[in-house]
Amino acid sequence: MLHNFSIPGFFDAPLAWSSIPQILSGLPMSVYLTAVSFVLATILGLLLTLAQLSHFKILHGIARAYISFMRGVPMLVVLFIVYFGFGANALPAAVISFTIGAAAFVSEVFRSAFMGIDHGQYEAAYSLGMSYSKVIRYIILPQAFRIGLPALGNILLDMFKGTSLAAMITVSEMFMQAKIVAGANQDYMTIYITIAILYWLCCVVLTTGQNWLERHLDYNRRAQRFSDQA
Repeated sequence: MLHNFSIPGFFDAPLAWSSIPQILSGLPMSVYLTAVSFVLATILGLLLTLAQLSHFKILHGIARAYISFMRGVPMLVVLFIVYFGFGANALPAAVISFTIGAAAFVSEVFRSAFMGIDHGQYEAAYSLGMSYSKVIRYIILPQAFRIGLPALGNILLDMFKGTSLAAMITVSEMFMQAKIVAGANQDYMTIYITIAILYWLCCVVLTTGQNWLERHLDYNRRAQRFSDQA
């Protein structure tokens, strides 16, 4: 059995096996941080994309400067600035930090996807009397989401793994629970290997969901195309 396999002085399998429930007690917080921050980052990232594509130079400049700054600053630094610099509580500080950091990367994904859509679709929609907001909402955004889904999936995975940084400001997620177990047993190697495997398994689940969604959207797109041709 896996929980009986040990390497003396390196990996204590019984300890690893018994520590899993406590480590996983932090999983709901990790999932919460990921889900809330990703949704907010997607909304903010879309707004930044629209600002980048705007004809107003001030909006474009502000968006580009924000994205450049957030892509160039380590997330841990952002987290410490929000938590220690602004005195925010730990959980809101983590959500805010992950949101504003990931939004910059989400915006670049959407910008690339928007630019990859044939401009003729805008003109055709305008010729039908659709407003700019309706063109974006009903014509461009669904296509941009499908195009950018693989890259958005990577951002989601990075965000889930990045929630481990929240342990640095005492948020009780998975890595914080792992640190508690490791400190109590004075066996950091075993526990850190265990948490690494657990993070990997969680990412496998997220990747499986992403792959299913990609296939589902591609099937619907092909079905719609067949229906239009018929």
